[in-house]
Amino acid sequence: MSDTSYQNTVPQWYVAQTYSGYENKVRANLEKVIENRSLEHLITDIKIPTEVSVERDKDGKEVEVESKLLPAYVLVKMIMTDESWHAVRTVRGVTGFVGPASRPVPLSEEEVALMGVEVRVLTLGYVVGDSVKITKGALNGFIGVVKEISEDKKKIKVLASMFGRETPVELDSDSVVVLD
Repeated sequence: MSDTSYQNTVPQWYVAQTYSGYENKVRANLEKVIENRSLEHLITDIKIPTEVSVERDKDGKEVEVESKLLPAYVLVKMIMTDESWHAVRTVRGVTGFVGPASRPVPLSEEEVALMGVEVRVLTLGYVVGDSVKITKGALNGFIGVVKEISEDKKKIKVLASMFGRETPVELDSDSVVVLD
């Protein structure tokens, strides 16, 4: 590893391979290593991607079950240096990093988004009831009022004023601007 120089100064997500069933132990041990060696500036986050599903038990009761999306893998957000690489690589239960010839390869922004590792909160410049102008699509230029915003804030419903009638329209949230 020491023959490789990393120019990375921004933390990125890397995938560490672990023994099966050791994911939680690896996270706990790595957190101790980070604290003991004061590596908070290099290793900023550790995640074990999971999903919660609702299943019915033998009595018919609904039970929430958490399962690992990537068994035997732990995601580590870090600035890759010899020191941070060594800190992760030597934690008991870690078998290596994902990448060719043990050279760690960071996840792309698309991969991070698809896995839901980092939740980015989208803030809109408008709320329900605001008057907006549609800026994209077939209704470009029409005026309307925001009636509903989806939970993920990706879609909105607008009552658009078209030819003297108000027509409900579903749009992408970036397809409107607030009227002053």
